[in-house]
Amino acid sequence: MAQRQNSDSESRRILQRVAQETDPAGNSFVARTTKGMRDHVSAADADRTDPIEVWGTRVGRILGLLLALGLMVWLVLFLTRGS
Repeated sequence: MAQRQNSDSESRRILQRVAQETDPAGNSFVARTTKGMRDHVSAADADRTDPIEVWGTRVGRILGLLLALGLMVWLVLFLTRGS
């Protein structure tokens, strides 16, 4: 009986999450994407009991973001310079 309750509660949780993600009246795509990016850069998925891992993840992700933005700016400047 406990197994069925666990599967029922997990099924409800999954259905609730699907409804949340596909609800047109809920958060917009931009809001969800912005929140996801903020959580990613701030290392929301890192182990909170290890401050070194949290800060290392934050620094690495911020440096990666800056590198990607720098490469995009360089590409735009390179392509607009013409031949």
